[in-house]
Amino acid sequence: MSVLIGQTPAAQGSPDRLAVRRLRTERLRQHALVLAVQLAILAAFLGFWEYQTSKSSQSAFMFGSPSAIGRFLWQMILDGSLLRDSAVTGTETVLGFVVGNLIGTLAGLMLWYSLFVSRVVQPFVIAIGSIPIIALAPIIIIWFGTGLPSKIAMSTISVVVVALVTSYKGAIGVDPDQINLLRTLGASKPQIFSKLVVPSSLTDIFAGLKLTVGFALIGAIVGEFMSSSVGLGHAIFQAGSLYAIPKVFASLVGTIALALLLTFMVGKVEHALTPWRRAD
Repeated sequence: MSVLIGQTPAAQGSPDRLAVRRLRTERLRQHALVLAVQLAILAAFLGFWEYQTSKSSQSAFMFGSPSAIGRFLWQMILDGSLLRDSAVTGTETVLGFVVGNLIGTLAGLMLWYSLFVSRVVQPFVIAIGSIPIIALAPIIIIWFGTGLPSKIAMSTISVVVVALVTSYKGAIGVDPDQINLLRTLGASKPQIFSKLVVPSSLTDIFAGLKLTVGFALIGAIVGEFMSSSVGLGHAIFQAGSLYAIPKVFASLVGTIALALLLTFMVGKVEHALTPWRRAD
């Protein structure tokens, strides 16, 4: 009798464990299917590209070919230029990304405190956000010089407005009923801000973070276009000036890989800070 009683909890728990296992298996199967389809599309695209450029030397010169790009990419790996350029551009991008998002996110969240202030600054934010980043490059170089600070500044400016808008959108989107509930319980405005507004805004904030990875990288690349002797932007500009199209694409592959790596890291941070969304 005691044996049967001892087995009861396990017997009751086994269906739940089995359901969780099935859910995980289904998710892995779906991920594998998505990856397989993505790889198939990529292989088909590269095969079509290689076939088209192999039929004409003019097409090969104008558009490069996957095989030529692969050779340049391998050469850049062997001579260490890809790692060096990626490290330089990655440093500029990460620093600009962090600084721009800190400034923009804090400013966007703090605007929640005053609807009046948010209305006052709205046209200024729109005006700053409408300026093409390339137009600011000469001014940034005059202000910060041709070294690392100018690239970080370009990357920061590319990020800050987007971070401000997304964080403010998340802050003002908090359920008013929840705010009123906390007020009736005696919560102060700072307590409502820290306990409700900030956590509720994390979804929008991380959506903005994933978006601004690309903006930060663009800012760093543009800065390297204007003045640089190293970096992926410099490699792209130099290869383009020599009409080495395959090398341009090889450097772009490094840029894409850097963007994917940074986006993956942001996703990991989001996964750690928003445990309530892990089941999505």
